[in-house]
Amino acid sequence: MDRYLFRTYLDQCQFVEETTSWIEIFNYSDESLNTIEEHRFGPDERRVEFHNFLRRTGVFAPRELKEGVRLLNGIRLIVQKDAQENETFAPLHVSLKPDDYASMVEIMRLPYRAIEGTSVVGPFFWAALDHDEEDPHLQIIFRKSDVRKKGKTRGWELMLSHSFNTGLTSGFVKGTPSSDINVSIKTLLACASQAMHPFLLPMIVLSHDMSIKTDMKQREAREWLRRLEHAVSMRQEILEEESNYIKETMVNLDQINRDLVECHSQVLWKRPQAYQEIVRSFGIALDSFWSLAESRPEIYGKEAFKALHKSFVSRLDFFQAKLKGIENYAHITLERLSIQRAALYNIIAQKESKLGLQMAVDQRKLAHAAKRDATSMKSISLLGAVFLPATLLASVFSMTFFNFQNQGSGDSSPAAGDTDNSTSSSGQSGSGGGAVSGSVSPTIWVYFAITIPVTLIIVVTWLLWDKKREADYAKIDKDIEKGIDAMEQKIMAEMRKRTMSTARTWNVAKS
Repeated sequence: MDRYLFRTYLDQCQFVEETTSWIEIFNYSDESLNTIEEHRFGPDERRVEFHNFLRRTGVFAPRELKEGVRLLNGIRLIVQKDAQENETFAPLHVSLKPDDYASMVEIMRLPYRAIEGTSVVGPFFWAALDHDEEDPHLQIIFRKSDVRKKGKTRGWELMLSHSFNTGLTSGFVKGTPSSDINVSIKTLLACASQAMHPFLLPMIVLSHDMSIKTDMKQREAREWLRRLEHAVSMRQEILEEESNYIKETMVNLDQINRDLVECHSQVLWKRPQAYQEIVRSFGIALDSFWSLAESRPEIYGKEAFKALHKSFVSRLDFFQAKLKGIENYAHITLERLSIQRAALYNIIAQKESKLGLQMAVDQRKLAHAAKRDATSMKSISLLGAVFLPATLLASVFSMTFFNFQNQGSGDSSPAAGDTDNSTSSSGQSGSGGGAVSGSVSPTIWVYFAITIPVTLIIVVTWLLWDKKREADYAKIDKDIEKGIDAMEQKIMAEMRKRTMSTARTWNVAKS
């Protein structure tokens, strides 16, 4: 079934080409014959060299040994340590031609299941013994891939197979430049004398993946959190220059909120729980390997090998303790981040509430201003209604069609029966008869004597009344603002009763 599923998945895979090299490490009973080689496959004869390497033929054929000298152990790897293609760690993508990939897996007896894990993200470890009793092999899959960054996939991958009969470990190694594969290969070549252990390369990769950079990330996150706490709590004993979030009297809440999210992400970088599971799986695989290795003392019975195995077990214990400490440290950081996030949301809610109250005050003022304008228009309309009739009558009677004085006839006014004659005489102005002409009445002063004082009295009265009304409006506005301030203080007091204690959590100054 495994072979059939392998072929099925391989048919679905797409090929992306990467630069490929090979590594051979051989340790002999005569240490002077030990070899360490690393070379690229030539571009012209790559396919031939590749298959010669798999089958150990041609230039890769086992060397002839003198009598009494034998091969103790070794490592043979196909390596792609600077994978550059954008899709190299995308699901259902292989960096060897499908036929070459299938030949590598079958000849080196690598795990068929590895191709089913091309979509796995995060750290992944699997190890198991095959069921060949004559030539048992330990198969290992150790990989880590991540989502794209700047358009490129990232990660590294190990596929290994260790033969208990020959002590040789064969495999395929691939990694992008951002991974630790380059430095892991250098470490492997430096530790070539310990190639007898199949977990040597996986342990090296795990050690680099759990390097001091993980601890430094947590320390940086905690320091970042401390600055955020100072900004959110606005502690008086913290100088402004210690924080980038406080400028004079202004606090950049948006920047604090963004940094809280970024700090949270940094704390979750290489989450320790995932690596704790990897270490636990490592320990189980080491026990499985040792249970079979003990039955082959001719290969694994040397004290040096036992010491190396014990050092691996001890290193896993060290990793467990380290990860537990990181887990506790990260947990406290996350809890403190949650507290600061809740405090920040409360501050923002209070600011929004205060802003809403301020908007309500402004709207109330606008409403009162509109009301005052309406009252003013009403006053103007009233004044117009009072003076308009008199103005209209004065304008009408001042027209030339009306004249109530007659000159040149000797009589101050015509008799009642002579109305017609008087009217006709008026139409004959400029003739020898009695002519009618206009004149200014000597009592015209009465009009001005009454009109001017009355107008002044009305205007002054209206001005005094309007001034008193403006004072009343100002008093009303002040009462409104006092009422809103009192309401805000009452709301804040209720909020503090629910969220704060009267006890200080820190001492600003020693008593």
